[in-house]
Amino acid sequence: MKKIMILSLATSCAIFAASINFNEPAGDFTRINPEFNKNVVLSYNSSIADAKKSVVNISTTKTVNGAGADMGDMFNDPFFKDFFGFQFNIPQEKQKSSSLGSGVVISSDGYIVTNNHVVEDSDEIVVTLLDSDKEYKAKIIGTDPKTDLAIIKIDAKELKAIPFADSAKLMEGDIVFAIGNPFGVGGSITQGIVSGLNKDNIGLNQYENFIQTDASINPGNSGGALVDSRGALLGINSAILSRGGGNNGVGFAIPSNMVKEIAEKLITNGKIERGFIGVTISDMSKDQKELYESKEGALISSVEKDMPADKAGIKRGDLITKINGKSIKNANELKNLIGSMAPGSSVDVEFERDGKSKSTTIKLDAMKSDSTTLGSAGEDSKSAIEGLKLRTLNDSLRRKYNLDDDVSGALVLSVKDGSKADDYGFEVGDVIIQVGQNDVKSSDDFDRYIKDYKGKKTLVWVIRRGIPQGLVIR
Repeated sequence: MKKIMILSLATSCAIFAASINFNEPAGDFTRINPEFNKNVVLSYNSSIADAKKSVVNISTTKTVNGAGADMGDMFNDPFFKDFFGFQFNIPQEKQKSSSLGSGVVISSDGYIVTNNHVVEDSDEIVVTLLDSDKEYKAKIIGTDPKTDLAIIKIDAKELKAIPFADSAKLMEGDIVFAIGNPFGVGGSITQGIVSGLNKDNIGLNQYENFIQTDASINPGNSGGALVDSRGALLGINSAILSRGGGNNGVGFAIPSNMVKEIAEKLITNGKIERGFIGVTISDMSKDQKELYESKEGALISSVEKDMPADKAGIKRGDLITKINGKSIKNANELKNLIGSMAPGSSVDVEFERDGKSKSTTIKLDAMKSDSTTLGSAGEDSKSAIEGLKLRTLNDSLRRKYNLDDDVSGALVLSVKDGSKADDYGFEVGDVIIQVGQNDVKSSDDFDRYIKDYKGKKTLVWVIRRGIPQGLVIR
């Protein structure tokens, strides 16, 4: 009986067996040493010898609140103030705090680039070269928190300025070296490869276009150099991803082309002025891409009234595809490009609206301080979408949901589980502000416009937790 079962199984396998031809490397191979001469040692010493002379140690001292500060911060928290009805006054002791980092010499007369977080709020900055014990007092020339870069200067001559590589020519797999002062042990070099390029949405800086590397980057390496096998600067080491604080092989460096641009502006003007058009942007979702001919670009989520984009005729739902003839792949590219342009300059913009390509010219304004662009009970009403209950916004609801006074639309009061409204992605607390190209001022507006789009896909724009989002309605 056993034999029959085994034969039956074997027969079954043979009947349903498939065949596959694996792709094999061409020809045979042999292994060789880098050099046949047994007296030759493989080394990158000459590659990084000059670059190491351009990297410096940075020690900073700042004044911080002492032990009483933590309790003071806690009791002055709005929760405690509201609960107890008065403000606590706890004596705050001042203490000195020291930290270490790295920097890179970019001019022979003492200009040094580093991370902003290495030097911000410092009372004193002391710089030492990796091959010298001599200390230099440094002064801050300019900082840019949005890219986490800063320029400092020391009174020195004939320093070794590092050569800049073109980071746009960098490729994944290129060998790189990280040079810095990890844990304060002094000049150290680690080696790895480029693991990834154009990394954004990491959440470290407002403007991101990181080089990712597995070259070990540890505390103290911040502001140090990432160089190629020629010793040319590819980027400024900035951060690591780590749960425990140690190196896990995922480090990020700010690319040299961005470093060069920011450094030049800080040295020349002492500050960064960025172009501003007054929009909120996002990448397209998979569903949203079905509504546009172009599959790449930056989607306009909101347009600030009387700002440059508004004056140029840009509307919510437009898809920006080109700036000055340069293709825009995503929201981050548009943000970085506009941010790199001077206020007052004009840019030619190509965009898609309702399946048609259009163009306009926008004159850039100057970016102001950081901000996010947004912007009676009434009767509850069921909407034209199954499972969605709405109410027209009024002052009482604006206060209840902490909405700005100028926000108008239809508030989502409830979404039935498993309904069409649930499938479309509506959430309680959403404020519906636009259907297609039509502004929504009330729940009646929403129903009227939705019926006009019956049977067609369209974008319904909502404000969710202060941010405009586009939902695809079928």
